[in-house]
Amino acid sequence: MPTFDLAKVDPLVATSFYLELAGDSGPVNITSVDGLQVEIEKAEYTQRTADGKFVQQVGMSKPKFAGELTIKRLAPLDMSSDKLWEWFMAIREKGMSATDRATTRKDGSIVLYGTDLVEVSRWNFFHAWPSKIQADSLDATKNDPIHESITLQYEKLERIK
Repeated sequence: MPTFDLAKVDPLVATSFYLELAGDSGPVNITSVDGLQVEIEKAEYTQRTADGKFVQQVGMSKPKFAGELTIKRLAPLDMSSDKLWEWFMAIREKGMSATDRATTRKDGSIVLYGTDLVEVSRWNFFHAWPSKIQADSLDATKNDPIHESITLQYEKLERIK
């Protein structure tokens, strides 16, 4: 196992990142991401021994590829010219036929930067589509900007860096 000199290695910092979508120009500015996880399902089974005792075991089952990401961003002032809203509304209005699937679903990445603004990590997702856009609650007693949470369904997620 490699050893690291902690004085020479900075950890990943969770503040410098953006969303990159295939086919769109430029990154999408976001304020948070949830759901960056890869998983192998478990198979639990219980047996009895010859003397009647329970033996419980956990084994590896199948990899879980599909999942969802929740991204959060400042709500755009005009949804009619926003790429994420256009994508969501196109799916909501027309659905996804087998022929539209290749053009409706998108690949993308969550790209993380180090403190020197050099890319240090990348999570790629494949065949994604937005299933929900939710605005923050409105509250007249606060002065906070409104955020939107956007849920993306994907078929595969991988960390490549």
